[in-house]
Amino acid sequence: MSMLRERITALSTSTPTTRGETVEVIVDSNALFAPLQFKIDMFGELERLLNRRFELILLSPVRGELETLAAEGSPKTRRMANFALKLAEKCRYVEVNSSKKVVDDVIVETAAKWRTPVFTNDSQLRKRLRDISVPVIYLRQKSRLEIDGMI
Repeated sequence: MSMLRERITALSTSTPTTRGETVEVIVDSNALFAPLQFKIDMFGELERLLNRRFELILLSPVRGELETLAAEGSPKTRRMANFALKLAEKCRYVEVNSSKKVVDDVIVETAAKWRTPVFTNDSQLRKRLRDISVPVIYLRQKSRLEIDGMI
């Protein structure tokens, strides 16, 4: 009986997230464009969807991508990238040392290592993440956020 009780305790304490814990969510650059493009309250929607505290994580390559778009993109892209950089100030910045040049590769690698959900609207990145069982938060019907997978 004691072994069964130990196993149940081990299973119940091994759950990655409980209501009281903060969920870390890696954010992709296109997710930071969504509030301006589709006029949604990204933080309110994340709160509704996750039903717990959350912290958005901005990886260094994502910030670099936004800074490049803000400096070199078309006028519309520069405006959106600057807005995204303002939103990014509300995220926790994490420096990631990676030899990978493609931002999506860094996101996939980091999400797999940390076992944390990713907020992105990039369909190819979403598929790659789902293939390795990483939960993906995405914009549905240009009006609300949904999650694919379990947190």
